Amino acid sequence: SVVFALMQRVTLLLVVLLIAGGLFMFTYKSTQFNAQGFILVLCASFLGGIRWTLTQILMQKAELGLQNPIDIMFHLQPLMFLGLFPLFAVFEGLPLSISEKLFRFHEAGMLFSLVGKLFLGGILAFGLGFSEFLLVSRTSSLTLSIAGIFKEICILFLATHLLGDHLSLLNWLGFAVCLSGISLHVVLKAMNSKGDKTLEPHKEASSDPDLELLLHHTEHGEEQEEDVETPQQ
Repeated sequence: SVVFALMQRVTLLLVVLLIAGGLFMFTYKSTQFNAQGFILVLCASFLGGIRWTLTQILMQKAELGLQNPIDIMFHLQPLMFLGLFPLFAVFEGLPLSISEKLFRFHEAGMLFSLVGKLFLGGILAFGLGFSEFLLVSRTSSLTLSIAGIFKEICILFLATHLLGDHLSLLNWLGFAVCLSGISLHVVLKAMNSKGDKTLEPHKEASSDPDLELLLHHTEHGEEQEEDVETPQQ
């Protein structure tokens, strides 16, 4: 968002620093650190941010006509499939092809059950993709990322109650800092949307063709009245 100038840099950096610092404190000493895994996750987050930022640019350009999530999915999903299919073929193609649950099945009931689960997973994946594209088209890629972070925080918070995970004072402080960053983003987003709504009536009034035509006729009528009054004087 900073590179493509989609948001103000100061507010964006403040929100990101609060959320990132809060997550670091919230998950401190909660798991074993692995440098290779950390680098992979960081690269995945970076590429995911670029993907959703470019998607936001495409969907919010009115001249492209891609505001509808179905339209953007129609154009992007085939490319995503072509990008993921080679990885699927390399890592999961052979085990899936020799599996007794699919191609080497012995019972039709097991096959239908597996196909039904795959179909249900496809419907859920379609709904998830549709909701993500809809959120990006109406808000921003940063809002989508923060929504995902809020989901992860809720999962970790539930783990402390359901699974008995222990959180230290530093973890709870990070939880509060992260929530403050999310709340700041929500407040700034609401203020920006409120400001845009107050400017819309002025823009519509200034760009209304009927109003411009009425003003043009009024000015033309005043000029004719002045021309008529001049000879009489």
